[in-house]
Amino acid sequence: MVNSIYAVALVLTALLIAIAALYILSLLDPTRDRKLRKQSTLEKDSVVFLFDDRSLIDASPAARQILDALPRNGSWSDWEHLAHTLGSRFPNLSVQMGDLADLGKLTISSSDGANEVKAEWRDGLARLQLISAETGQENPLVDRMSFDAMRHELEGLRATAQHVPIMMWREDVNGKITWANRTYLDQATDPNAPDSVASWPPQKLFERPKLEDAAALETPRRVAIQLPADGKRHWYELHDAPLGDEMLLTAIPIDRVVHAEKSRADFVTTLTKTFAHLPIGLAIFDRKRQLSLFNPALTDILAMSASFLVGQPTLFTFLDRLREKRLMPEPKDYVSWRQQMADLETAAVNGTYEETWSLPTGQTYRVTGRPHPDGAVAFLFEDITSEISLTRRFRRELEMGQSALDCIEDAIAIFSPGGVLSMSNAAYIKLWGNDPSTTLEDINLGDAIRTWRTTAGDTPVWRMLKEFVAAHGERQAWDERIALLDGRQVDCQFVPMVRGATMARFRVKTAQHGLQPVQKTALSLTP
Repeated sequence: MVNSIYAVALVLTALLIAIAALYILSLLDPTRDRKLRKQSTLEKDSVVFLFDDRSLIDASPAARQILDALPRNGSWSDWEHLAHTLGSRFPNLSVQMGDLADLGKLTISSSDGANEVKAEWRDGLARLQLISAETGQENPLVDRMSFDAMRHELEGLRATAQHVPIMMWREDVNGKITWANRTYLDQATDPNAPDSVASWPPQKLFERPKLEDAAALETPRRVAIQLPADGKRHWYELHDAPLGDEMLLTAIPIDRVVHAEKSRADFVTTLTKTFAHLPIGLAIFDRKRQLSLFNPALTDILAMSASFLVGQPTLFTFLDRLREKRLMPEPKDYVSWRQQMADLETAAVNGTYEETWSLPTGQTYRVTGRPHPDGAVAFLFEDITSEISLTRRFRRELEMGQSALDCIEDAIAIFSPGGVLSMSNAAYIKLWGNDPSTTLEDINLGDAIRTWRTTAGDTPVWRMLKEFVAAHGERQAWDERIALLDGRQVDCQFVPMVRGATMARFRVKTAQHGLQPVQKTALSLTP
């Protein structure tokens, strides 16, 4: 029993000791921080940095003044920013600081020996103090470091401004040049002038309004000047920016832009003059489907006012106007028309739209849609009413001529100068048992003779006909009689026609007894 009580007492004692130890440890870190912050407060006039690894956890006001002397890169850590700021005087600071945790204390001298960095390792934190090596004081170092940082930044800005390939200069309220970069000075110098000491201020290249009127220069303006450097005329775009009581001016060269715009304008003018003489109406819609270019023929063909076209209507507005003026096929309903116009636009962009519009007024238009550069689309409107009328008239005449041939009882076949069967009549089909209109291929004289042989056999007439068709010069009509295999007689007449054509005419006689059909002989032709 006694042993059990003794064991419990030992456990409770150990537990109390552990709790007391944890409490003491919890008070150590705040105490350390308070001591460090108290010391930093006492050294507020010193240049002191306190780092936890690469993160800055505290710094004196003088130290922050040094950090603020140069702009900070967003990707840098606190330590990288400090190392970059002090880099001109302590080039190996990061490498030397790598041994601080092992050594405990370090003194790092600047490259010119005028300043020192005293570093200490305290409870896992790095404390850096900047002092003057000669006096051991901090304030002169702050001024020197700030001055060096600002001088370094100033030198960088000056080098940048001098090497910028565009002209930059500053003018005071009286328009007098107070500063200019190297590019401006080079352009303002006359290479043919005698060598002498350069005068200041340099020659003023750009005449501009007084600064009280500079509000009008909020948008860049273009000017053309003749430079002394080469004696040539150049285009520039001027930009103004107020800097206190002065004005910073920048001249950006835009010779290539001006020349490109002039070339484009000349090209558009040439196209416009060319399109003006086209008998076909042209309408080009840009990528926003607004009318950007049209020619006079469009107003004549579609009877649209120039004021409407100059207003740059959209494609659907343009087609709506055509529909109102009944200059396009009338759809069944408006919804289907809109879908048809959407399909028209898609087909034009793909370069596959080409239709013939037959209008209720009797006019006929050929409308073609083609893609245009930069997402635009072009439509061509051609009035083919006279062409369609001529075609229809020609077709009617052909139909009438064919009907007239079909009324003739004799079988007729007309061959072109090349020996191709051009026309035949119904009697021809009945006699020879072949309809030339049922084939899409050309039927030449040899094909026709092979067909005739099946009904009339071989005869020297076929050879004579081939020679007659192929002959050139003046020809005389001739007649011949042949017998068909069924005993009927056929009177053949071969007549020359205009432009080298030949007409073969076959008249069937009634069958006569005792007449035998012509047998195949050595004179038979093989077409």
